Amino acid sequence: MSYAISSALQAAIYARLVGDATLSALVDGKIFDALPTGVLPPLYVALGPEKVRSSGDGTGSGAWHEFQVSVVTTVAGFQAAKEAAGAISDALHLAPLTLSRGVLVGLWFQKARANREPGGLRRIDLTFRARVDDRV
Repeated sequence: MSYAISSALQAAIYARLVGDATLSALVDGKIFDALPTGVLPPLYVALGPEKVRSSGDGTGSGAWHEFQVSVVTTVAGFQAAKEAAGAISDALHLAPLTLSRGVLVGLWFQKARANREPGGLRRIDLTFRARVDDRV
């Protein structure tokens, strides 16, 4: 197993989302790897938690990464959040990501969960699964 590719995978995913014109237009460019301090925008995207497990074999080390990308909004209803979530899914589906270390074997949508949270927030957490190999 290798967790060494995690940073490279996260950077490639972030770059893909930031570079997607449709998603950027829907959320006014508010795509965060780390949430800024102060008042948050009314609609934004944030990279979230990650779980990693080994998938190495005799030829090298690799891992399965299960990670979340979240859409959070104070806008009434789920429509704006669902449009952004759809754009995220489109941007990452079969994305040909180039990693600074290792290789992406595949990237798949797993599930999504839409919730109302305290304070009038609406949140959609999209979960994706990526398989990476550490071929340095």
